[in-house]
Amino acid sequence: MGKVKFLENNQGYKRQNTNILARIDWILILYISMLAVISIIMIRSAMTSGQYNIDFSVRQMVFYISGFFMVIVLTFIPMKWIKQYIWIIYGLSVLSLMVLFFAPVSPITPIINGAKSWYQFGFFSIQPSEIVKIIYILTLAYVVSQHNKYKLTSDLNVDVKLLFKLMAVSVLPMLFILVQNDLGTTLVMIAILLGMIVVSGISWWLIIPTLAVVATIGGVLILGILYRPELLERYLGIHPYQFERIYSWLQPEEYITEGGFQLSNSLKAIGSGGITGKGFGDGIIYIPENHTDFIFTIVGEEFGFLGSTIVIVILFMLMLHLFRIAATINDSFSSYFIIGYVSLLMFHVLQNIGMTIQLLPITGIPLPFLSYGGSGLWANMLAVGIVMSIYFREYRQKV
Repeated sequence: MGKVKFLENNQGYKRQNTNILARIDWILILYISMLAVISIIMIRSAMTSGQYNIDFSVRQMVFYISGFFMVIVLTFIPMKWIKQYIWIIYGLSVLSLMVLFFAPVSPITPIINGAKSWYQFGFFSIQPSEIVKIIYILTLAYVVSQHNKYKLTSDLNVDVKLLFKLMAVSVLPMLFILVQNDLGTTLVMIAILLGMIVVSGISWWLIIPTLAVVATIGGVLILGILYRPELLERYLGIHPYQFERIYSWLQPEEYITEGGFQLSNSLKAIGSGGITGKGFGDGIIYIPENHTDFIFTIVGEEFGFLGSTIVIVILFMLMLHLFRIAATINDSFSSYFIIGYVSLLMFHVLQNIGMTIQLLPITGIPLPFLSYGGSGLWANMLAVGIVMSIYFREYRQKV
């Protein structure tokens, strides 16, 4: 009897170690591959406008190839290793932001588009804040999972302690990203934090007042910008040109020569696409930097309502797939990480598409997996690799 049991266990062991392909999340790879193809095609089409002499679609292809290699490597790295060294990883990520802030302007830390947010190494550059967002999610997931692991009672004091821990972890990365004049990334991190707070188990008696305070502050700032900008200039040190994005968002036609030019042309491009679009490479409306933050305008103009809907559905299905993984796995740390990443994706998608159709102000937030950019794409592929690692091991546990 014991011999039979040993053989059964031995067969199960072999099955777990030989059936590697069955433990790969092929659905996730399919979604990312579809987005990769769409991204390269759309960026290639953006080059027909003649803004640049460089074909960014080739670069995007290289970014994707290196990103998929990153995913392969991460798939075989256990989450327990990441968990073990999480504070070292977090510390190094914050250090990368601090060095960028305190370092003088140089060829390695140049000012690009009015901000010192990149490390430049010859022809290669990287924006550390993009990678920091993923490490930030990992850190929040670790804090929440460890807190709940040793949570013996459920009362307001315990929840306040967790909220304080989450805020403490958030202060430094948000501060150093904000002083880089990168409001968009800061807003993304706030969205991640709010998403983690909602699922962390903190009582709604504490969550609702917190959200109310945030909403009130945001509402007061917007009203101040619209009706009493001089008070914000006097007491908060905000410069008049920083109000431009709000003004150009609400009245793009009146600010057509300033910040409203992109939005006005974005509305024309998407509206002119109609149901089926003008066809690949036939877009005629000029939009600066349309291969980055305004990539969705190319989709809308050249492939119309149908093409735009397909892109939105793929992104939605990707987030739904990730949420299903988070809801079924056993490890709380991994589950919280996936939920945090879904919060990031959701905010990116809503904000980016919303700003191209005037629902939201322009913030410079790219469309995940579609907009051109090595740092942003690598950050997303880093997150995908971590999810692949989670799926790989969770599948093995269920065999």
